[in-house]
Amino acid sequence: MALEIGIYRTCITPPWGVELAGLGYYLQRTWTRVRDDLKATALVACQGERAVALVAVDLMYMDAEFTRAVRQQVARHTDIPAEAVCVSASHSHNAPTAGFARGVGEQDLEYLALVRRQVATAAICAWQQRRPATLWAGRTHLEGMTFNRTRQGGAVDTQVSVLRADGADGRPFAVAVNFHAHPTVMMHMDNREVSRDYPGYMVDLLEQALPGTTAMFLQGSCGDVNFNMELWEAARCLEPGRALAGKALEALARARRVEEEGVGACSLRIGLPTRRYAREEVLRENEEGHYRLKSGDTTGWRETLGRVMVGQPDRFPERYAGDVGLAVRALARFAVEWTEEVLPDLDTRLETLETEVQALRFGDLYVAAHGSELFSSFSLDLRRRWPHADLMAVGYANDSLSYMPDAHDVERCTYAAAQSPKFTGHFPFVAESGERLVEGMLAALEGTLK
Repeated sequence: MALEIGIYRTCITPPWGVELAGLGYYLQRTWTRVRDDLKATALVACQGERAVALVAVDLMYMDAEFTRAVRQQVARHTDIPAEAVCVSASHSHNAPTAGFARGVGEQDLEYLALVRRQVATAAICAWQQRRPATLWAGRTHLEGMTFNRTRQGGAVDTQVSVLRADGADGRPFAVAVNFHAHPTVMMHMDNREVSRDYPGYMVDLLEQALPGTTAMFLQGSCGDVNFNMELWEAARCLEPGRALAGKALEALARARRVEEEGVGACSLRIGLPTRRYAREEVLRENEEGHYRLKSGDTTGWRETLGRVMVGQPDRFPERYAGDVGLAVRALARFAVEWTEEVLPDLDTRLETLETEVQALRFGDLYVAAHGSELFSSFSLDLRRRWPHADLMAVGYANDSLSYMPDAHDVERCTYAAAQSPKFTGHFPFVAESGERLVEGMLAALEGTLK
């Protein structure tokens, strides 16, 4: 049975007035210029009666409902089963969000209706344009350019994984690259410009180096990883994309042919344990939020609301032209909104959060996908426990769970552990949650072999 591969791209740049996501709070970051167009790129693989689709979308988040709508449309117009469609966000902070993110980017429903159609169109057209192909898999490491932002010397996943499809003429026509770092480099240049950030620049460089090829980027496990801060400067902001493109080309040049036949997909629903908020802590934050909104008092805000609501409290007022009053008012508004949303069902809401884990197989190259901002230690654990070396760990896929912190951050009630669940509206994860997610991905990977 011949393997067939198709790849196709659509444009999803937002119209004027759509807010960019990923920087809070309540900044109304509507864009003023387009640095580079946002895209949706789909790769489809078909062998025999099995088919899978992998779609990379230049958005910050996407939720399960967004994915469901895309899958339904793809399944209606192709032979790809809905559960075999993986939709992954790049997590660019200079792009809109298709998942709820309280205070850090409003969803524009008219725009998202168009995006859903464009994302599905990419997969449908990739299916229609599939052709006989051979697959090649490779990997290398990009070291020294990223750091663990939650602790000095903390773990980072430096693996660069690549998948290449060559046509009957022996020339490459599709490339997928998986790496792990927050795409916030361009946000520090201009937080009101539309941009794919470093993944987009990497894609452009690969396509220049490999004429006739369409490239795509799959965001990995970057919940605790940024590019080094000196690379956020205007003079150096292109270095991350350039370095990653260089490493990807290196891995592609050394790639091995995927000899094992077969494609496959497995989607599982799993339950992740969470911690119910204590009513006292919710009421305390609600009371402080109301007080500060009414009084305008900014005294001691860094030690209370600012302690975990922002990563760098001393720099936070810069987002409001240095106005501390506006900055504290935004924090207080957030405190009131999330507490009043959670209080009515605080005592009855389930503490187990259900979500999807998904795995795709391309011969003996595997993709493990989930909806969280996974910390690096879990990604590295997944690699240690899965016996096949060519594994792409893909985050921000099919759902929107916010950060998946490890025990270190859970114990310290950090921004990732205590604040980020309030963005997406679920209870905080516990120390065991990440391990449960890894176990679910391993089970899904095993499922692709059946």
